[in-house]
Amino acid sequence: MPISVRGQIEFCQSLRRVTYGGGVERDEQQQAEFAARALNSPLRLRILRLCGFDARTNKELAELLDVNPGTMLHHVRTLVEAGMLAPEPERAGRRGAREVPYKATGLSWRTSLGENQSVVLIETMRQQLEGVDPADVRFTWLGLRLNAEHKAELDRRVFELAIEFKERGPDPDGDAYSFVAVTHPDLNPRPD
Repeated sequence: MPISVRGQIEFCQSLRRVTYGGGVERDEQQQAEFAARALNSPLRLRILRLCGFDARTNKELAELLDVNPGTMLHHVRTLVEAGMLAPEPERAGRRGAREVPYKATGLSWRTSLGENQSVVLIETMRQQLEGVDPADVRFTWLGLRLNAEHKAELDRRVFELAIEFKERGPDPDGDAYSFVAVTHPDLNPRPD
């Protein structure tokens, strides 16, 4: 008996449905939208940063980011459901309590943050810099006047350099650093 058109469509759609963190099943579009919403938070981006190299528990994250543990649990669960954090094997805490450490999956690196990603990233960077000794911050800020070809080259080369260092993996004896590169239109028009 031939399969109906509706049956064929449902079968094809079922092939594109994937179970993500937290056992939630979504199609690719739903997952992309959920992931973008999950990453649309400076706090969640900071959680991912803290779990990038080392697995951390909800309690550790709450202490490091000075956030209520209940609030932290909500954000951690959202990131797990989005596939951005993965639980590691349980371990015993200081008083024998069950603790679950979480490690970033790296999926956020390949996920679009959505329309206001620049605002979220700049706010995340601002929060990350709070408490950092200004003498430890290195930056370059300059104005450039580039044609479209040279602007594309600058963006490509900076991105390639960042990818090169990321793909090297963490240095076993290294310290953690944050790297941010921003290009934006400068409100500096040419005089007529």
